[in-house]
Amino acid sequence: MNLFNLDNLSREDIMEVINLAIEFKEGKEVDFKQKKLIGNLFFEPSTRTHYSFDVAANRLGCKTINYTEENSSSLKGETFYDTVKTFDMYNLDALVIRHSKDRYYDELTNIKTPILSGGDGKGDHPTQSLLDLMTIYEEFNTLEGLNIMIVGDVTHSRVVGTNKKILERLGNKVYLATPEFLQDENNEYINLDDKLSEVDVIMLLRNQLERHAKSIDLSDYNEKYGMNTKRAKQMKNGAIIMHPAPFNRNIEITDDLVEGNNSRIFKQMENGVYIRMAVIYN
Repeated sequence: MNLFNLDNLSREDIMEVINLAIEFKEGKEVDFKQKKLIGNLFFEPSTRTHYSFDVAANRLGCKTINYTEENSSSLKGETFYDTVKTFDMYNLDALVIRHSKDRYYDELTNIKTPILSGGDGKGDHPTQSLLDLMTIYEEFNTLEGLNIMIVGDVTHSRVVGTNKKILERLGNKVYLATPEFLQDENNEYINLDDKLSEVDVIMLLRNQLERHAKSIDLSDYNEKYGMNTKRAKQMKNGAIIMHPAPFNRNIEITDDLVEGNNSRIFKQMENGVYIRMAVIYN
């Protein structure tokens, strides 16, 4: 089964994936004995998504093939479709694909191998959202009735594309707090400090400088828009800080908070392996 986004997954489907991931985290073992082969095709740089999929597949006893564009025939002019079709001919059990183009999968309707999206352009990042949901569920034992604020480069983030939709569909209130120079006309925004003391989850986003049309000055970003000790003291009791990473230290979040008591950033990374094990297994 393809996984391009979470649009067609019900609450029950999502909880099934999360519960299976928790079982893997608690020690459930599955061994495909190297009989399954997973292709990781990353047309954009990635650390967490790429290698957690690789670790997940190996923990399930699968073999993996890891493609990177800089060592491929795309440098000779091969198209994206032809590259994917080549791997489709190798009789793999799944292809994990990340590409900079929104909805890249619309070009791949003739591909027979199941595709698990590792992120498409500024569109969706389904497994990141699933691991975020798992992290929230472990913390609050629920996926509804929470107040969540997503802070940062909303315009250029694929994470917010999936998270806002699914969190609202599950019954949560989602606020967006974004510097004015990063706002678009498609969303409503609030000031970070106006809701800081009320939210259960503060979800930070990386400033994606590589996607900006022009350079921006981030020298005062943390003071105006980021998480720091002063703002941490205003957080609601029991509230947590999340970030999909990679994060810019002392810009979106100061060093002292990255691994602080409220931070679940590295727990998200840990949960990424178990969520991707569950996705591959299914």
